[in-house]
Formats: sequence, structure tokens, C-alpha cells
Amino acid sequence: MNLAKIFSAELEGIDARLIEVEVDINVGLHSFTIVGLGDKAVAEAKERVNAALKNSGVKPPNRENRKITVNLAPADVQKTGSQYDLAIAIGYLLATGQIKKFDATKKLFVGELSLDGTIRPVGGALNIAHLARELGFDAVFLPQANAHEASLVSGITLIPTSTLQGLIGHLEDRDILPVFTKPASPEARILPALDISEIKGQESAKRALMIAASGGHNVFMIGPPGSGKTMLAQSLVSILPQPDLEEVIEISKIYSAAGLFTKSFSYFASRPFRTPHHTASPVAVIGGGSNPRPGEISLSHRGVLFLDELPEFRRDVLEALRQPLESGTITVSRARGTLTFPARFTLVAAMNPCPCGFFNDPEKECTCTAYEVFKYQKKVSGPLLDRIDIQITVPRIKVEVLRGTRETEEGDRLREQVLTARMRQTERFAHAGKSIRTNSEMSSKQCDEFVNLSSGAETFLRERFDKLHLSPRAYYRILKTARTIADLENAPYVDVPHLAEAFQYRVKEIAS
Repeated sequence: MNLAKIFSAELEGIDARLIEVEVDINVGLHSFTIVGLGDKAVAEAKERVNAALKNSGVKPPNRENRKITVNLAPADVQKTGSQYDLAIAIGYLLATGQIKKFDATKKLFVGELSLDGTIRPVGGALNIAHLARELGFDAVFLPQANAHEASLVSGITLIPTSTLQGLIGHLEDRDILPVFTKPASPEARILPALDISEIKGQESAKRALMIAASGGHNVFMIGPPGSGKTMLAQSLVSILPQPDLEEVIEISKIYSAAGLFTKSFSYFASRPFRTPHHTASPVAVIGGGSNPRPGEISLSHRGVLFLDELPEFRRDVLEALRQPLESGTITVSRARGTLTFPARFTLVAAMNPCPCGFFNDPEKECTCTAYEVFKYQKKVSGPLLDRIDIQITVPRIKVEVLRGTRETEEGDRLREQVLTARMRQTERFAHAGKSIRTNSEMSSKQCDEFVNLSSGAETFLRERFDKLHLSPRAYYRILKTARTIADLENAPYVDVPHLAEAFQYRVKEIAS
């Protein structure tokens, strides 16, 4: 009786979990069984492994008159996907003595086998490489196409291979595969962004977007059709600072777990911009499913989630945004367990003031009844609006403005202001030993600690708060926005003008 043990990994949310692939060869009539709570893709691995081994010049399991059992442990963890193919094949070769024995205790194998023995890429390679480093593994054997992606994790040896035959030669010391060396300028995905300097007019909206970008605040825009709401939302990415290495890894781990990396790019060098259609399901937006995957709010992590035509989204989708807007995470609970995905995004929402789009328009008459306007606006609940820091009206643009010239250096100026304000926040929080990055991430306790009000601002805040009957949540969100405005002006204290502008963004009604 021969037994081999090889290590592979399973994705649970965006984190990887170590899986032991045990291969046992015993006497008896031929059978090839995979146990360990695997899904259909895992069950079909035996057919892929059979063909791949045969076409790689070794004796496959279906030509063995022996009982072959593959156990994926721990057995109570659901196994999904095709990444176990490579580990099963190597384990079988070890158990049958077709390759010389090697120390597999610190080596991890992932990859899907083609019938001809080539190795296809798998999802979650970056996450698996991170797990291997945390557990002290010496090397990760993975598909060639996943090497760039996994190389974001430093301190772990990556040995990519494109064929099973090549890997067998390496393990027998006949033809050593090279260790992957991260290139000086690795490929990256650069998202196309509309530069804010391309938008004519809308100066107040641009000011609001600059504040949102500086502090990570959510934005709600309302205005007639064609006033530029979508262009403004798209331009927000152009003034956001480039993510640092830690943020790049955070974002890339989510996309890797979702299987959205391709040969054309292997990680993000800019912030994601996601814009789901209003017909998207709750699972598509929030995440989940039978095998839980990140949704649009997690794919927007450290970037922008744009919801155009906000009232057209399903009510349950909109209300499900309330928890991640507060916590920066989304917890998906299923019968077999609970997973938490990161969801620290900037929400940009846009809508028309009524079904026809021209309610309160000074130039075009609205054709909606009062009840239609009321019903349309009530599709967006008060609790959701209460979580949006900056609420602005985007008016119609005059033709004189459209015919005017663009300020080509506006984008550079706004980007510099945003970057400077963010650096002030980073230094403030780092000096205090806090792990947060922007003002919008502050808790109520941290607001009391970091938002220093002048004496005049204290009086102004108390008077306005009592007069407007705002919620405690609105109180702290106003303080966060005011702190960001003060950071843009390099002011050590939040003064009356900063609070006044923050109140101006908060207390707008959907319809004036």
C-alpha cells in the first residue's frame, strides 16, 4: 500500500485555506474515487488527470488495476474548482512510484490540467501565494499564466510551469524550471478614466467631487437628464491618488478570488470603477451565491461604485448597501458558514428629480403629477440618504459654457490638492497609531479625537444641529466632511466656513 500527501488550497471568500491532498493506492479492482466534499468540478478532475498523465508519457490511473482513493482534507470543508488537478496528479505519481520521492511538506501545488497535459490558470493565485508565505512554505508550483499575479506577494518562491511534463522533469531534477523573477515594470491594469478637466462648467459639482476624493466621502447627485452626472462620476477616478502597494494587493486579491484576472493584466495600478446596471440582482451587487463570490461592492473596494438611475435599482439592493457603507465590509451568511468581504468604496449615486427628469427645471416643464414625483423620490429611503455625506444638485449647462474653452491644467491642480489632503490625513492617523486612511473611515470616537473645532464652530454646530433636527449619524458625517474641507485648506482646526460648507452638502432635500 502506497500513500502520498500533497498540499493545495481552497478559496474561502478572498482568503485561501490549506488543503491536504492524500492519494492512496491499494489492491483491488480498478476504481478512482475522490472524496472530501468536492463539487462537480472536483469530481471531474479524475478524467482530466487520466488524460493529462497519459498524454504526458506516464501510466495513468485508468490503466492501473488497483483501487485509487484521493482524499481532500479537512473533509468537512466544501471543495470547489479545478485547482486540485495538479496536486492530484503529482500525488498519484508519488504514490505509484513513477517519479522519485521528494520532500513535499513545504511545497504547494495549484493548477488545472488540460487533456493534453498543459496547465491552465486558476482563480485566486495571489491569495494562495499569500497563504503559502504566511504558513512558511518554501515554494508554490502554479500555472505560468498566474505568475505575474502571484508575484505581488514577496517572500515566497514561485515556480511557474506550463505543462505537467515539464513539472515532472523539474521534480526529478532532470530539467529544472526557473524561479519566477518579478520584472522591473510588471504588467498592470490601467483603467481608462475621463479626466475632470474635460468637463465644462459644473464648478460646484467639481468642488464636491474634490472633497469626496480627498476624504473618501459618498456623493449623491440629482439633476435633469444630460446635465453631466455620469461624466462627473466617471471623472472622480481621475483625481483619486494612485493606490499604494498595500491597497494594490487588497484590490488584486478580490479580483483574483473572483477569477477576473486575464493574460492582459495581473493586478491593479489604479482604483477600480464599477457601474452595475440597475437590473443587477442582490447577489451580483452585494456578493454571495452557492459558492460565495465578491459582489460589485467588493470589486469597488478602495475605488468607486457608481449607481446611475438610483431609484430604478431594486429596493432590497439599495437597503443592503446600508451596512457596508457604515462598516466597510459585507458579511455573507449561508447554511455552511459565514464569509466577510472587504467593501470600503466611495459610493457615487445619481438620479433624475422625477420620472420625466424635469421637476423644478427653470426651462422645461415637468409632465409628472405630484404623486408621481413623490413616489419616484421615495424609492430612495431616508436611512440610505443619511449615509451619503455630500448631496448636490447638478443643473443644466448653458450653451455659452459648452462653447467655452477647457481649463487643461484643472485636472492636475485638483489631483495635487486631493493628494496633499490625503497625505495630511495619513500622517495624522499614523501618528496616532490608527490603521484608517481617510476621514470617512473615522468612528464616532475617532471623530471626537481628531476633529478639533474652534470656539465659533462649536456654537455654530450646536445651533444648526438643533434647528435642523439631524440624526447623530448625520452629526458625525458632517464633522468628517468638515474635517476634510479643513484638510484641503491645511487648517489645524475646523472653523465655521468648513462646517457651513459641510452642512450645505448634507441638508439638501431631493426636491427643492
